[in-house]
Amino acid sequence: MVDIHTHFMPHNVLAKVWGYFDAVEPRLGQPWPIEYRTEEDARTQRLRAYGVERFTSLLYPHKPGMAQWLNGWAGEFADRTPDCVRTGTFYPEAEAASYVRTAIDDGVGIFKCHVQVGDYDVHDPPLDDVWGAIQDADVPVVIHCGSGPEPGRFTGPDPVDALMRRFPRLPLVIAHMGMPEYGRFLDLADRYESVRLDTTMVFTAFTERLAPFPVGLRPRLLDLQKRILFGSDFPNIPYPYADALRAVMELGLGDDWARDVVRENGRGLV
Repeated sequence: MVDIHTHFMPHNVLAKVWGYFDAVEPRLGQPWPIEYRTEEDARTQRLRAYGVERFTSLLYPHKPGMAQWLNGWAGEFADRTPDCVRTGTFYPEAEAASYVRTAIDDGVGIFKCHVQVGDYDVHDPPLDDVWGAIQDADVPVVIHCGSGPEPGRFTGPDPVDALMRRFPRLPLVIAHMGMPEYGRFLDLADRYESVRLDTTMVFTAFTERLAPFPVGLRPRLLDLQKRILFGSDFPNIPYPYADALRAVMELGLGDDWARDVVRENGRGLV
């Protein structure tokens, strides 16, 4: 398998992420227990034992001056973890274009952009050169831009739609299939060949209680067979890893579709 949406971060940063999920129950109406709250080495070994041949270390800043440090950590992690795709991130700040170009030159294979946590507009002027550099280099960006599990000031499909009009070859991977605005983000993928979507947490029983994927949209998943990628959100998921895989396999869209989503599309991307 190839899992395009996994998280490895510096310990202190990951602890804060886990703290967010520990406290989210009053707002979501259900608890979010971290299933894989273990040490880093145990987590990488668990993925390998599950048959994941390639994964990512998606990380994201929430304030200025943080992204470049995270990129340095992610580079070191990739150097000691050869089955992890070298991962980068960015924040709307004056230095962003410079360190993004450096990351591209250093061989970054994927970027992460988290609009909700970062609390920024994808149209912030410091990001103009960032998007241009990423588009020119054709490096995919996993972007959390849907309004789930909690909306942010800049989440939703409209800002991303406008971004694609400005950068029509931008290789975006819409995290969580744009949950809960699934239909609008599928529309975006229909219009732009460079837009993909990942299955992260979607279709599982946990997410079906929060933001169910409309059954009527399932045929569109077949139309986009080559541009849907398996993702899990490991280790931050509130259920066993197998549940994420089972949820995708049990959609009943056929073995060819499942094989592309779970393995081949991810291999082609990274």
